[in-house]
Amino acid sequence: MARVLISMPEEFLDKIDQVAEGENRTRSELIREALRSYMYKSRVKSSSIATKNAAILEALLD
Repeated sequence: MARVLISMPEEFLDKIDQVAEGENRTRSELIREALRSYMYKSRVKSSSIATKNAAILEALLD
């Protein structure tokens, strides 16, 4: 597995650690899951926008 170095405010890291501890996860597990969720939501949003645009184009061509 690759390692990535990121910078963030100390207070934010403290909050991440609190959530991870509360969920019995490692910091890395929590951050990986958050990024997976972000990427999924981004794909769904893009798909939604594409579907709306396709509907608009279809309406214009009818």
